[in-house]
Amino acid sequence: MRHIRVGITHGDINGIGYEVIMKALSDNRVTEKITVIVYGSPKAAAFHRKAIDLQNFSFNLIQTAQEANSKRPNIIDCCDPELKVEPGISTIDAGKAAFQALKAAVADLRNNTIDVVVTAPINKKNINEAGFEFPGHTEFFASQFNSPNHVMLLMNDIMKVGVVAGHIPVSQISSFITKEKIVQKLEVLNSSMISDFGIRKPRIAVLGLNPHAGDEGLLGNEEQTVIIPAIQEARNKGIMALGPYAADGFFGSGEFSKFDVILGMYHDQVLAPFKALAFDNAVNVTLGLPIVRVSPAHGTAYSLVGQNQASELSMIQAIFTACDIYESRVNYRELVANKLTQ
Repeated sequence: MRHIRVGITHGDINGIGYEVIMKALSDNRVTEKITVIVYGSPKAAAFHRKAIDLQNFSFNLIQTAQEANSKRPNIIDCCDPELKVEPGISTIDAGKAAFQALKAAVADLRNNTIDVVVTAPINKKNINEAGFEFPGHTEFFASQFNSPNHVMLLMNDIMKVGVVAGHIPVSQISSFITKEKIVQKLEVLNSSMISDFGIRKPRIAVLGLNPHAGDEGLLGNEEQTVIIPAIQEARNKGIMALGPYAADGFFGSGEFSKFDVILGMYHDQVLAPFKALAFDNAVNVTLGLPIVRVSPAHGTAYSLVGQNQASELSMIQAIFTACDIYESRVNYRELVANKLTQ
């Protein structure tokens, strides 16, 4: 297979994005079989390279992705030349630069000049101040690629977790969760496990919303009125969905290890135990898109900027995961095509 063309957006220039990108790309095992194009700012990259005293590393400056050198990490300048790096500080200019990189990468995804995109962390407040009208990367890419049925998936070598209610206030969770939304998420998870991860018959655990999964209605009735009917409908469609499970016992007992993927009802219900168990090599994948988008699971980590202490493991895993999913989709399409011609 030819080199996979990996686009990387630089995220917040005042965070650890450039540090983890450059450290990851300094590892020859990462770049050996891929072509990397960073969408960002050579000026910001140079600033961070000097700050952490990274030796024997440089970007190849290009104008378009078509010019990318497969043997070197490439960078496209999509930002204001007067851009100012202010380490560890949230600024509107940083939000604007992050948004510009995302728009440039989306354009190249649409015209097939890159195959996958890996997104370095953004600061949601400053990028929204710069005109980014989405709660996060997940919703942005879903909008750009007209994918209303999508799932934010966090994964590592221990577990995969998705959520029904992602970036929404806790006060809105109960009213947000409907049978239809749960079934849609289960359909995306099931099809993605098959096409993106090569799992023939995925086992999906579904968590309850209330403590003890409602205790048969004593602690809330969403399980009886919404979640159980959704699971039953999904099973009628051939999806192996099981539950609802009480979240505390499910994670505490290790029950999660029996499933290929877990669907939680809201963000912190699954992300808190997930990140407690494994953080450094965790990644975030947006499922249900026609393109592959992955990111490290950490944030901008302003407190670590310039100290050469940020771990690149999650960025490395994000790059590997994006490439693995891309190859899995290619293989799956070929398999389906072969079956149709037989």
